[in-house]
Amino acid sequence: MFPTKSISIVPAILNEAIPAASHHIDIELQTSQDLSYRYTAMIETMHQSLNAEMELKRTMLKEVLYNVRQHEAYLCVILSDVITCAQEVEMMQKQFAAQMEQLKDVVRAKTAVPTSQVYPIFIALSNLWTSFQDEILVLSFLNNLTVNLQQFLDAHAFIFPENVMESLLEGIIVKTDEERLKESADDKVNVSDFTSEEWLFPETTINFSQLIVQYHGFCAYSFAVKDGLLLPGNPSLGILKHKEKYYTFSSKENAYSFAKNPDKYIKMIGDKAKESPELIQLLELHQQFESLAPYSQIKSKDKSLKPITKCDSSTQTDTHILPPTIVKDYEWNEWELRRKAIKLANLRQKLTHSVQTNLSHMRRDNSAQVYLMKDSSTQTKCENSSNVPRPQIFLAGLRGGTPPITHMTKVNLTRAVDET
Repeated sequence: MFPTKSISIVPAILNEAIPAASHHIDIELQTSQDLSYRYTAMIETMHQSLNAEMELKRTMLKEVLYNVRQHEAYLCVILSDVITCAQEVEMMQKQFAAQMEQLKDVVRAKTAVPTSQVYPIFIALSNLWTSFQDEILVLSFLNNLTVNLQQFLDAHAFIFPENVMESLLEGIIVKTDEERLKESADDKVNVSDFTSEEWLFPETTINFSQLIVQYHGFCAYSFAVKDGLLLPGNPSLGILKHKEKYYTFSSKENAYSFAKNPDKYIKMIGDKAKESPELIQLLELHQQFESLAPYSQIKSKDKSLKPITKCDSSTQTDTHILPPTIVKDYEWNEWELRRKAIKLANLRQKLTHSVQTNLSHMRRDNSAQVYLMKDSSTQTKCENSSNVPRPQIFLAGLRGGTPPITHMTKVNLTRAVDET
């Protein structure tokens, strides 16, 4: 019998587990954001007034800010997956209720039901039960990720204890990202101040919310000029489109300064990312560092994100590495060299006399000399033979003797060499 009781329990388990997981992630996310707001306020104040105690912690402040911002980004991804899981579970619950109603309509009070009518419903319910189990595993995996990421958040308490944090924040106003966005929301970019740059606004762009903003939405100018300060960009001020890429800024002044020379600040951001490689993942700088693109983006159809594994290259070398030395009297023809040698020899020892007649005027005899072929033979092998006599020896007196002592006589019957 199909386990209808157990399958009805699984959605109830998910209905309790999903809100609990979301609440736990929200708490961790809020803690991470609070830390990032504090670190941002301290670094921002440090740029305005030089404090000796804060100057000592300057490098560490940037590192912990990058770390906590990355932690925040990971938690947002996990929370998004939990929301997707909740949507999937809600859709499957509707399908489960519909399948159960269909099963009740088919069975009703019948004592026997054809298998062709109930088996497809049983198979559909089985698939739903398997899907519910998969969602439980996914939710458990996301919870484990959140728990494992908590240790990175706990490390900040050892680097900056609460008493140290309070002393550093004395007299400093900590602003959240939402408060910063509200402060600069009304001061928008004036498009008439620019001739070549293109600016996008929510009122004039249909898919404004779907634009992929560079640097994970942080202000490009503040990060480049203020030594890696991460301030949230405000899209409502206007998004700058430069070379098919989109940039946001925290204030109107920053937007104007960046628009004067975008390539300069983009290069500065790339140089800072080389000093702190963790920024490549945090600011999504895979366009500038294509060889470090994640595997999920390498598989995408966007060719610009694929690492370059092959390329056409060429090299060129000098034909003559050393200065060329050209000998004009050089002659490669051996016969020409012989002709010149004979000519020089004759000039040294002989005199040339010439007689010219009217018949021989402007004429000369040409001749050529060749080696005639000759018949020759060589002998490389000589055949010969020899015959030697066959040795023959006869022993007489071995047979027919009556005396007790036998006398044997040896007779050599071998012929001489000259008789053969």
